[in-house]
Amino acid sequence: MYQAHKLRIYPTTEQQIYFAGAFGCCRWFWNYSLNLCQETYQNTGKGLTRGAIQGLLPHLKKEYPWLSNAYSQCLQVVALNLSTAYKNFFDKRAGYPSFKSKHGRQSISYPQNVKLGYSSIKLPIIGEIHCRIHRRIEGTIKTVTISKNTDGNYYACVLVDDGQETPEGRANGKAIGLDVGLIDFCVTSDGSKYANPKHLKQHSRNLKRKQQKLNRKEKGSNRRNKARRLVAKVHSKIKRVREDFLHKLSRKIINENQVIAVENLKVKGMVRNHCLAKAISDAGRGMFGTMLKYKAEKIGKLYIEIDRFFPSSKTCNNCLHKVSSMPLNVRHWNCPKCGSCNDRDINAAKNIRDEALRIWALGTSASASGGNVSRGGKPSVLSDAIPVETGSSQHSGTPLADG
Repeated sequence: MYQAHKLRIYPTTEQQIYFAGAFGCCRWFWNYSLNLCQETYQNTGKGLTRGAIQGLLPHLKKEYPWLSNAYSQCLQVVALNLSTAYKNFFDKRAGYPSFKSKHGRQSISYPQNVKLGYSSIKLPIIGEIHCRIHRRIEGTIKTVTISKNTDGNYYACVLVDDGQETPEGRANGKAIGLDVGLIDFCVTSDGSKYANPKHLKQHSRNLKRKQQKLNRKEKGSNRRNKARRLVAKVHSKIKRVREDFLHKLSRKIINENQVIAVENLKVKGMVRNHCLAKAISDAGRGMFGTMLKYKAEKIGKLYIEIDRFFPSSKTCNNCLHKVSSMPLNVRHWNCPKCGSCNDRDINAAKNIRDEALRIWALGTSASASGGNVSRGGKPSVLSDAIPVETGSSQHSGTPLADG
């Protein structure tokens, strides 16, 4: 099983100069190869293979001697990454590959000849670099990616293979449904509510002040470059606190439950609403789902996604009666059939949990929410999965355990 560990590294001034040159070489080779692939396709109707791109390196190093300053394996990884980018594009998993800029995040990858010490990492040509290792890393090192963020900090992402098989998911435990929103970031089927921290709003005043100072600086000046880095540091701070919140909340949910059910939301389509795009992006819904999924699979727990069009909010969890419409401003509603008073979010979380268990029990992803198909009774659930209905004293201000 592959695991990635992100470490903060502290290169010296000489090492930073080397990295700047290596970033430039790999970036130039990426842009050169991408442009050549586009020209080849326009002229012949065919693209270039990974081997053809790697075969360009000997001639290019003679024509551009400064390419030899970068580690040869790093340049070969560029060809691998470009071919993978094209494959992902044709498989409709990603967009079309784009050219790289020197103003954004920079990175290079080392596929071999990397050693990890107690408080340092040894790379080819450059030697040992001091790093902060916060946990023990076990397994065979596959690749190491060195990156420099726009705030000037350097990181090493170490991909290791621990030699263990991914455990099979089992449903012998507590099942929980999650309904994400904007008022409450996450509402669970057992009644727990976690408030939306709104990280961008908390740092908006500081960010606005830094951006105003940046706009006053003359373009191309050193003071403008310093001001740009200050703005990047604020954005980096917002990113780190968001990831910290999502990591702790996802770890808490994974530790306390065996089956985790969520909606398969299309965040890319949701942000097209210009009124809610900023709030949706700040919440980090896609990142939260990714964390839940890989953490659950790592320890043999179930992560189930239901169809995004399933009417979880408009269906009464008590009698399964579906109302015709429900505006967003309605937070509590009474079922016209059974008369039960439903909290909109908690009711939706319970329906998400039951629908996920029904799909898992039937062994199919078919949903009963499409067309005129209706469920004739309570959703069938696994005998081993235990949906807990008891309320929880946790509410929006509940502190999260470290994860």
